[in-house]
Amino acid sequence: MCTVTCLASINIAVIKYWGKRDEVLILPVNDSISATLDTDHLHAKTTVMTSSTFKEDRIWLNGKEEDIKNPRLQNCLTQIRKRARNSNQWKVHICSENNFPTAAGLASSAAGYACLVVALAKLYQIEDDITSLARSGSGSACRSVMGGFVKWCMGSESNGADSIAKQIVPASHWPEMRILILVVNDTKKKISSSIGMKRTIETSDLMQHRIKHVLPNRVKIIEQAIIEKDFKTFAEHTIKDSNQMHAVCLDAYPPVIYMNDVSHTIINFVHAYNEAVNEVKVAYTFDAGPNATLYLLEENVPEFVGVLDHFFPPGINLEQYRKGLTFKEVINSQELFNKINTTRQAPGSLKYIIYTKVGNGPKYLEDPNDHLLNKEGLPINHS
Repeated sequence: MCTVTCLASINIAVIKYWGKRDEVLILPVNDSISATLDTDHLHAKTTVMTSSTFKEDRIWLNGKEEDIKNPRLQNCLTQIRKRARNSNQWKVHICSENNFPTAAGLASSAAGYACLVVALAKLYQIEDDITSLARSGSGSACRSVMGGFVKWCMGSESNGADSIAKQIVPASHWPEMRILILVVNDTKKKISSSIGMKRTIETSDLMQHRIKHVLPNRVKIIEQAIIEKDFKTFAEHTIKDSNQMHAVCLDAYPPVIYMNDVSHTIINFVHAYNEAVNEVKVAYTFDAGPNATLYLLEENVPEFVGVLDHFFPPGINLEQYRKGLTFKEVINSQELFNKINTTRQAPGSLKYIIYTKVGNGPKYLEDPNDHLLNKEGLPINHS
């Protein structure tokens, strides 16, 4: 019997992956760039186990047994077993849990598949590049296989051999970078990312303009801004890329709509704040969901959170509302509130916020008490 347990975090894209050139191999139509978040706050935890006594492959996700025949999961397992160094054909049991909402536009599949592949790679002693294995489960998962800022190169080969992720810089390169996730709605989204991408590629005229004329240059600009720690350039292009992704979704037929009224209010609020302080201090980006991810530097967090609490008053006590890192200080400036040209929202417009930072990527948990499967290969109920 062999057991491996691993944690992997979500990643939040600043250049969006939106659209595939090959649905089966999950090959994207453009390069994308993201930051992998700290595993302390938003992660998938996965235990994988093989044994000569297991009769079949099985998987449990968030406490419930799921169908192992899921095509993407099978894709992953097949690719991993092809590359395996140890040739035993024992069956595998997989148990995975997220500590955040699944399918709510918080990149849960990226964390889940990255975690699965990192754990299986250790189990099967695979030592070469595993980002393409993660990609075969969920495209953006390839970026969660490593920490810091990561670029997923679209590649040009038809078999996808060169569609892999590479680290641009480690988390230690830009230690001042902070992330605030504003959770507007944590229920499952109506249109999955896969369906939304497919519809956009097939029906949006604007999408072709984005792929050919905008992204090649934007990828270079943001990559350089990350290397140079140029926050203003990074922020402006992160905002523009988010806006454009949702514009091409709106241009699809029928339109693909992920943001809601609160999302649009957050956008107006961030621009009003940046205008009031006469500097681009905060960038927003929205994945395929209504929740906002904000990038800002640590030195600006106290002032910005004061402003955020004023214009989006918490509807629950702060212990439940603020998750993640501890806020060391919050500055309330009535003078600044008066300068910001936006409307105060009803308490509880945001369900909660998560304060986090860029992380170092997946990690193995060596303590047997951390495993999610018992000695018989069945889930341990931790609740």
